[in-house]
Amino acid sequence: MVSATHRLTEEEAANSDRGEAVVVRFAGDSGDGMQLTGGQFTLSTALAGNDLATFPDFPAEIRAPQGTTFGVSAFQINFGSSAIETAGDQPDVLIAMNPAALKMNVQQLREGGLVIADTGAFNKRNLDKAGYEADPLQDGSLAKWKVLAFDISALTLESVKEFGLSNKEALRSKNMWTLGLALWMFDRSRAPVVEWLKQKFAKMPEIAEANIAAINAGHAYGETAELGGQVGQRHIDPAPAEPGLYRTVTGAESLALGLVAGSQLAGLPMFFGGYPITPASALLHHLSRLKEYGITTFQAEDEIAAICAAIGASYAGSLGVTSSSGPGIALKGEAMGLAVMTEIPLVIVNSQRGGPSTGLPTKTEQSDLYQAVYGRNGDAPIPVIAARSPADAFDCAIEACRIATRYMTPVILLTDGYIANAAEPWKVPDMDGYEPFPVKFAVAPKGDFSVEPYARNADGARPWIKPGTPGLEHRIGGIEKAPVTGNIDYSPQAHAQMTAERAAKVANVADTIPNQDVCLGETSGKLALVGWGSTFGPIHQAVRRSRSRGLDVSHIHLRHIAPFPKNLGELLRGYDRILVPEMNMGQLKTLLRDQFLVDAQPLNKVSGQPFRIAEIEAAIEESLA
Repeated sequence: MVSATHRLTEEEAANSDRGEAVVVRFAGDSGDGMQLTGGQFTLSTALAGNDLATFPDFPAEIRAPQGTTFGVSAFQINFGSSAIETAGDQPDVLIAMNPAALKMNVQQLREGGLVIADTGAFNKRNLDKAGYEADPLQDGSLAKWKVLAFDISALTLESVKEFGLSNKEALRSKNMWTLGLALWMFDRSRAPVVEWLKQKFAKMPEIAEANIAAINAGHAYGETAELGGQVGQRHIDPAPAEPGLYRTVTGAESLALGLVAGSQLAGLPMFFGGYPITPASALLHHLSRLKEYGITTFQAEDEIAAICAAIGASYAGSLGVTSSSGPGIALKGEAMGLAVMTEIPLVIVNSQRGGPSTGLPTKTEQSDLYQAVYGRNGDAPIPVIAARSPADAFDCAIEACRIATRYMTPVILLTDGYIANAAEPWKVPDMDGYEPFPVKFAVAPKGDFSVEPYARNADGARPWIKPGTPGLEHRIGGIEKAPVTGNIDYSPQAHAQMTAERAAKVANVADTIPNQDVCLGETSGKLALVGWGSTFGPIHQAVRRSRSRGLDVSHIHLRHIAPFPKNLGELLRGYDRILVPEMNMGQLKTLLRDQFLVDAQPLNKVSGQPFRIAEIEAAIEESLA
């Protein structure tokens, strides 16, 4: 993930010195608290001033059998003293809480990297569950890595013994003991984690104290034990950053704040209708805590009810918002068509995951682009924009609100599981720098007049008429209507005209979006990599590294996908070759070929995991060979 703290210049792109950076992965059973451990390590890292990017990777099963490979949960963080764009290709340190965690993650560890393992969990039962015939800590199979193995379980039990907890309860603090060791290894402060524990367990102070004791014990173990040459304390200097107020945000948090900001800039109350689905549920959770900003949240009984409630709220004069992932977006399809037909503003967030059907609920993918651009019955065009990082989701949410209210249209905002769950530093913006776009509802003119609910302004948008406005009573619904009057009209002429007017209105969005820029490189040349969404980080790093070796390659990244920026076709035709890395089977590639008749070539990945920088770098070399 690219950081909001710093943007690479061309001079920096040519500089191979990237400062210090470390990639750490915590891995264990889904009940071992790896996401919580990673989250608290991230908090301490952010407060230390490092730039960072995270990648939570957890199983789809609510509770897979303990100790099996199906239940392994991992959290990866890349942090350093310069700009960090991704969560890292390969971990430098793997902390494995059991054999299954080791088996599922060790092959991703860089050669010569460090494995820290809890020998207390490497018993025959757990080894059998993980599919090991022999103990990997003993049989030499880990020879190409450094291994530090000791009984974290026993050390945790000893550290919390005074609190009188059962063995089961005491072992729940094992993740905190491990976090304490990690905080020592990288010279992180324990204070913010201690404060967090006191607040979290304010009603159970003995649990808070036990966890604090475990953190302190893990930290002390690093300070006092002779761990050998594999482990020493390592300090990573803070990353340079512009002065300002910073916080760490996940994509879901940033998106929630952006939607609130968008509704404030429009001068509207906001209604959010949602139904729980991974990885979109977090947006409902965050918005439900922001009710003081005129936000109403509604957890519906199903996906269809959620979007229909949001449409009703927009009809009544609020900004309607709904959210889901691919399967839920499919269920919302008919109601999306209703919003297109009635021409009501609506923001639809799709946090994409692996598909089709239930697919990979907790893994990331970009395979809903066709669904966003084309996935409704009839000719029902909807503007589509895509966020490229957690911090970028804030501005994309504001942009979605602007387009929806200005053009009286539903808008689809695409994120994905990686963006929604990942975290990065974010410079809190000065909202005085954002242009308000206040909504003006229609009022009845004086004298004799006829109501014209589908008359159009210069943008092609119809007036927004609140129900109950005196003198502006009118019909509205999903059946085709006559131009201007909105009366039901099945005639061929009416349908053809209204279809064309709805399409023209969406095409007009291109008039108020910026021209497409080149993120890194030249505006013409041998090769352009064109990306969208969360592929930004690995593409940007791969292009930077390639350019530092003298390769003629540039990076173009799209926020607006429907409609495309007006200059995009001309820009693309300035390159000899176009390569489109995306986490699907080539959906943006097809759109570019269709719209601009350019020979865009795909670079596809559908493993449920983000691109690695090395994968894209190799593809660049192959394209230019």
